[in-house]
Amino acid sequence: MERQFIVRGMLAGALGGLLAFVFARIFAEPPIQDAIDYEGGRDEAQSLLDQAAGLPAAHEHADPFSRAIQGSVGLGVGIIAFGIAMGALYGVAYALACGRTGGVRPRPLALLVAAGGFLALYLIPFLKYPANPPAVGNHETIRDRGGLYLLMVGVSIVVLVAGVWFGQRLKPRFGTWSASLLAALACAVVLGVVMLLLPSLGELPANVREHGQHATETPLPLTDPQGRVVYPGFPADTLFEFRLYSVAAQAILWASIGLCFAPLAERLLTSGSARSRPTAEPATAG
Repeated sequence: MERQFIVRGMLAGALGGLLAFVFARIFAEPPIQDAIDYEGGRDEAQSLLDQAAGLPAAHEHADPFSRAIQGSVGLGVGIIAFGIAMGALYGVAYALACGRTGGVRPRPLALLVAAGGFLALYLIPFLKYPANPPAVGNHETIRDRGGLYLLMVGVSIVVLVAGVWFGQRLKPRFGTWSASLLAALACAVVLGVVMLLLPSLGELPANVREHGQHATETPLPLTDPQGRVVYPGFPADTLFEFRLYSVAAQAILWASIGLCFAPLAERLLTSGSARSRPTAEPATAG
């Protein structure tokens, strides 16, 4: 049955990825294009400053795919493939949760697992290390940023799983509602402490050397040797819109997985119970 859960999870993930792609194509693509335009303008301004200072011009590297391909086929394939992978992981998590969460029925359990996946794999790590559009981020910190984000994902998963276990242990004494609140509070405290201990992206050594101590890697205004601003900092509206639509796309993905998987799981579990139920023997005439 575990394999059937995974297959159904992948199907739900493919549908969720498709819906998330449609949303991202309509809403997230304009901020991405604005960020790319900003990056191009900033690079031109930096090139002029380098030329005025007698520095060699930086060589531009052509992208193997056009912007139109990246924003349509590339975006669609990437999001749908990600949805399938998350759906498979979701199927494994649902199979592990079955029978270990008390009397939760299959459909509510499907929605709870989807909510847990959204929180642990995206929203909680996003609160510490939010998604950034092009032009936001130092290429020298890619490895550090990736490691910190994966660490935050791992901590989120461990803390939420431990929170579920803790809530189950508290339920006989405090009841379902109070135990859930206490477990959620414990998770929030632990995650808050971890977020305070982990460094902000602006505090990474490469960023401190180049820009000083800041909270993020968002590009500051570009200035000439006299301190005059020759190109503005990254637009706050573009950054806000990109992050808002990133969260919305992930919410659509995980909500679609939960809502699509719920009836499939219930039908599978119901049919499995019916097959395992012994049939009554026909009465024989005396």
